[in-house]
Amino acid sequence: MLDLDSFDLALLDALQKEGRATHHQLAEHVALSASQIGRRLQRLEAAGVIEGYRVVLRPEALGLAVTAFTTLRLQHHGDQVIERFQAEIDLLPEVLECHMVVGGFDYLVKARIREISQYRSLLGDILLRLPGVTQTKSCIVMEEVKETLFIPAQK
Repeated sequence: MLDLDSFDLALLDALQKEGRATHHQLAEHVALSASQIGRRLQRLEAAGVIEGYRVVLRPEALGLAVTAFTTLRLQHHGDQVIERFQAEIDLLPEVLECHMVVGGFDYLVKARIREISQYRSLLGDILLRLPGVTQTKSCIVMEEVKETLFIPAQK
């Protein structure tokens, strides 16, 4: 793990809040020179602290008004079943996240879809037919209270 100082942490916070900020704008926020910002960003990128840069879209603006969470349980937990399941779930564009978890189920899946009838198809025709899946439970989001990609950079 890279040893991050207070300037690195402030830079990471500033960059997450305004990803399109120039080095000069970041320098003003972090109290370093623009050239120091550039060097620190290169170091943070090379070390894998900064994974990439992306645009955040508003799903509703694209007609994806329904968010659904689905828990999945697999019948077997052998390496081949897990690999096949993960490879197939990765191909589903409506699945935004899939997490292997510990608890009463094996995976937690987050999907964004246009309408609830599309979820019925996703669940019945696709998710239940994935390798090893034997049980599912669904939660449809009524209201999004908090969703963020911001990770507080603190020591």
